[in-house]
Amino acid sequence: MVIKVFLASSSGSTAIKKKQQDVVGFLEALKVDYTQLDIACNEENRMWMRQNVPEDRKPTNGIPLPPQIFNEASYCGDYDTFFDAKEDNSVYAFLGLPPPPGSKEAEKADKADIVENGTHAEETNTEVPVEERNGNTHREEEKLQQAADEEEEAQDGEEEEITEGETADKETAGDETPMEEEEAVEEADEVTEDIQAHAEEEEGQEEEDLQSEEEEELLQLEEEEEAEVQEDEEEDLEETQEEEAE
Repeated sequence: MVIKVFLASSSGSTAIKKKQQDVVGFLEALKVDYTQLDIACNEENRMWMRQNVPEDRKPTNGIPLPPQIFNEASYCGDYDTFFDAKEDNSVYAFLGLPPPPGSKEAEKADKADIVENGTHAEETNTEVPVEERNGNTHREEEKLQQAADEEEEAQDGEEEEITEGETADKETAGDETPMEEEEAVEEADEVTEDIQAHAEEEEGQEEEDLQSEEEEELLQLEEEEEAEVQEDEEEDLEETQEEEAE
């Protein structure tokens, strides 16, 4: 089993760089066999990482940031879950690897097995070594540093997304910039205005045609009435002439 660590070699975020260094440095200290996969220079690596991070583990914007850790194709977690595992002395379990004999994690697993089997439970109450007690202060400092890094990451997140995903606009149609969204809205408004103007023009033309038809009908009626009046007058004149002739 090979541990895969997805990194961004050209990240513009100092917080992300520090997290990547922490993960790599700790794996090297444990002598864990791992492979670094760069997502900044390799589009295939970036796409594979994004597609294989579970949906419920992705941030709200849907784009996971490095470092992301896998055991072959199985997702282990991001920096935050890695940090929690390190603090809990359970990095090997986090990576899906058996802890080496004699390690703190192996001893912890042995004690858990003893308690679960119901024997030597009193051994779990042994005194905490001095170095572990002193390590609590160091862990608190690391947590404070982590909080500061997360705040810096939030500020640099937008810049990192642009740096690591120079081709993000090619892969999704929904990654429009605010400028593109405004242009799309303006184009839609222009189309709507054109449609309204065309409809008003057609309505005006229909009114003109209707008025013209009404005028033609009125003129035709007037002509017909005049013809009827003239015909009546001619008939009256003929009758008068006939009476005078008699």
